[in-house]
Amino acid sequence: MDFTKTYEWFSSRHQSAILPRMAKTHLIAFLHRVIVLSVLALGVGLAQTVRADAPMFQSSGGIALGGVDAVSYFTEGAPRLGSPAHSVMWKGAVWQFASRSNRERFEANPWAYAPQYGGYCAYGVSRGKTVKADPTVWELRDGKLYLIRDRTVRVLWENELPENIRAADAAWPAVLINE
Repeated sequence: MDFTKTYEWFSSRHQSAILPRMAKTHLIAFLHRVIVLSVLALGVGLAQTVRADAPMFQSSGGIALGGVDAVSYFTEGAPRLGSPAHSVMWKGAVWQFASRSNRERFEANPWAYAPQYGGYCAYGVSRGKTVKADPTVWELRDGKLYLIRDRTVRVLWENELPENIRAADAAWPAVLINE
């Protein structure tokens, strides 16, 4: 690219401050680097935009966890069906709760109650895939909610639990792009 016109424009506005210290060739090389780096930064920004389009939480018809109250796993030790009367929109999905108090708990700290790996099957994520999970097949471990595809897969998940959690943590959220 020819930066001569850019140099002329730049030098007409900034002669006293920069030009005494920079020769014409250095300035042209500098401007070339700035443009190249700007284009590269734009490319990185576009790549992150594509990543942001992937659904972070698995939902059926826009309803997270198939309408199950995410807080109930922690407070009641079991999944309980939520109600549209106690719902909130979060991360592109509608989350339903069995009570107003559960909705308020979730709103105060949604990451504490949301399932790991966007509600996809934890074992599937550990294998680099996004697989729909069954909200009635779950596990609480170290204060985190993991959903599993079915009872058979749950056995596989539990057989090597620490390794599976490490593998799923490493795969998430890149697995959303690979699907």
